[in-house]
Amino acid sequence: MFVERPVITGEAVQSRLRFQTFFRIAGISAAVVVTSLLVAGLIAYHRYSKRLDGRLLSGVLTDSADIYAGPLVLRKGETYSTDELKEELEAAGYTLTPSKKGATIVRTPATTRASGAAGEIALSFGAHNQIDRILVDGANRDEWVAGDPLIANLSGERAKRHLVTYNEIPKVLVQAVMAAEDKRFFRHGGLDFERILKAGYVDLRSGRKQQGASTLTMQLVRGLWLNPDKTWNRKLSETMMTVHLEHKWSKQEIFAAYSNQIFLGRDSAYSIHGFAEGARVYFGKDLAEITLPEAALLAGMVQRPSATNPRRWPERALQRRNRVLALMRSNGYISAGQYKDAANAPLGLHAGDPAQDQSWGAPWYTDLLHNEVGENATGEIHTTIDPRLQRAAGEALADGMREVDQALARIPANKGKHAQAALIALDPHSGEIRALVGGRNYSQSQLNHILAERPPGSVFKPFVYSTAINSALAGSGEILTEASLVDDTSSDVSWGGGLYQPRNFKGESFGILTLRDALAKSDNVAAVKVAETAGLRRVVAMARNSGLNDRIRPTPSVALGAYAVTPLEIAGAYTAFANGGMWVKPHLTSQGRMESHQAMDPRVAAVMLGMLQEVVRSGTAAGIRSRGFILPSAGKTGTSHDGWFAGFTTQLLCIVWVGFDDYSELNLEGAKSALPIWTLFMKKAANFTPYREATAFPDSHLLETATICTETGKLATEDCPRIRTALFIPGTVPQENCEGHSRKADEPSPIVHEESVTDGDRGATHPGGPGREQIESGRSPAEALEIPVPPKAKVSQAPPLNR
Repeated sequence: MFVERPVITGEAVQSRLRFQTFFRIAGISAAVVVTSLLVAGLIAYHRYSKRLDGRLLSGVLTDSADIYAGPLVLRKGETYSTDELKEELEAAGYTLTPSKKGATIVRTPATTRASGAAGEIALSFGAHNQIDRILVDGANRDEWVAGDPLIANLSGERAKRHLVTYNEIPKVLVQAVMAAEDKRFFRHGGLDFERILKAGYVDLRSGRKQQGASTLTMQLVRGLWLNPDKTWNRKLSETMMTVHLEHKWSKQEIFAAYSNQIFLGRDSAYSIHGFAEGARVYFGKDLAEITLPEAALLAGMVQRPSATNPRRWPERALQRRNRVLALMRSNGYISAGQYKDAANAPLGLHAGDPAQDQSWGAPWYTDLLHNEVGENATGEIHTTIDPRLQRAAGEALADGMREVDQALARIPANKGKHAQAALIALDPHSGEIRALVGGRNYSQSQLNHILAERPPGSVFKPFVYSTAINSALAGSGEILTEASLVDDTSSDVSWGGGLYQPRNFKGESFGILTLRDALAKSDNVAAVKVAETAGLRRVVAMARNSGLNDRIRPTPSVALGAYAVTPLEIAGAYTAFANGGMWVKPHLTSQGRMESHQAMDPRVAAVMLGMLQEVVRSGTAAGIRSRGFILPSAGKTGTSHDGWFAGFTTQLLCIVWVGFDDYSELNLEGAKSALPIWTLFMKKAANFTPYREATAFPDSHLLETATICTETGKLATEDCPRIRTALFIPGTVPQENCEGHSRKADEPSPIVHEESVTDGDRGATHPGGPGREQIESGRSPAEALEIPVPPKAKVSQAPPLNR
């Protein structure tokens, strides 16, 4: 059969050829485009992977600094509450579990054990929570050095976090985060394509971006290494780095890093980063202790931390928490009963105990440190803070201010007003700051009152009397001693073309006083007269040499502490009295060199130490003893607009300030405002070594002693009614006997020997007699130490200062 074939015209051939050429070119173009995209993708991946590798090599969160407290040392006989011990040991990296025998088992981290540390420590407690036994790997110990507890982790953007490992994250929190943010986290490779398609479909139908598709890994990459700009370049970087990170890290490592980095709102001046810090701030507990509803609340905050902050928006936070609980139920993580109980539970936020909040975390201390080391500090910073003292400081200030509030409430001018307070404690010999509380409640006010400039009042007077005692060494002017007399009868002082009129507290007048008694009674009129006699410029020079600021001026009011200083300055200045005249600069870290210089002659400091002990024994600070603090101590009260107390033992120096932020009158003396807080703190400190080991102040063999009549300042006789042992720079002992008292032959001796403030035998107390060292060696103590001895001068016999 003949079949007719279709005739193919030239036009048809040309058309077919054109189609074949088009598809060939399209195929080649597509191949080129695909190849180019693959090459570009590989190049981009290589570039971003190298960038990520470099950042991973330098470490995650390396732009932050770990702040550590001083070493935690546990000793037999010391008292710890269970919560305190748990918090401090966990901060040092240990875990605690109770044993069946009643002991607390402390397990050392594996990393620490690898370096040769003990594997297991057992602590047994007796009555009143005292440690009565310490077993280290089965061996009895009197003490155990646990290491340096972590206070905080700080970064340049003023963020706080507490780093945890994956094993330290409770399972319920892992489930809550997955339900809320990324339910297929452990199944995908960093990109959840099912979620991406679903999000694209939802966005297409709604006509706007309504649903996100970021995985936990993508959120981590964005938070750690990328800026928040919503650009295609940033999205490409995020995708490439996410894929690479999933190849470099395990899922557990990624989740732990995410848990440490995530932003959870703000706490006062700091950003809260990480679930562990969030648990501490919002619930006041360790991350391992959070409950199901608490875990759901933290996970729910991830999406919009500021808008769902439970402190500011509790209803929003509750709704979001319950939404996360519903997601956990639908994903099979919790049962219907668990969901119902958790959804009906209150938020359970930590109310915030000011004493606790400002004790362990030491926020004002941390602020001060942050300012000192700079915003870009990284690595480890080991501080001088003592966790036990920091806690004691917070508690003492909170308890003491309740007493102050009650006293202020009884003063009509102070009704409705709330005073602030600050406390700083340091080692007087090294200047290492052991505790610092800058206010009453850090969450309400971050103002650090340790740095607030306020008139110190009578806390400044010891520098006036130091200048007076130094007159024996100055080489000119009238020589003054602690036995010199001053008349506190009020008199006007000419100054600057006008009259300055010093007055005593409540208009009191004590008449003629020795300089020791004038300081003990904090006599204002006497202080001004002593300052004028010693020289106002010399007073200012003494203060500045002791670390006080250069804005102090040589005017009569300087004697009464009229020029503003900070509690931090006063803390440094008082180290000279506690440290043989050596000023030591207060400092925050154990790294670096101690700064110090000789602020005053050791002999002057020794006399002043005795005079400051008299303030505690019989003067304005005698309330220390009635409040139960019995360790040897010295100090000075101060009252200006505010209340002050500065005091110390051989082991610890502490300054307390109380006042109003608006600079108005406190109307409460330092003895009734600052001193009670100081006493509470020092009593708590006395429970711990080495502060409980404060001893009597050491004898100064640089001085001579003599028994004087307290009324005339002359050498005492058997007729003097009141006598005491006084301290003198060699060559300034009074040379005249008291002739102001007499009695009949048949009258009994009227002598009352006032309690000596000297501790131990500084030398013979025979009137005018040499000390034992002088008798045995034939030389005075000052000569033995090659210290120049001023010429003998009749000092106490001069008329009372009445200028």
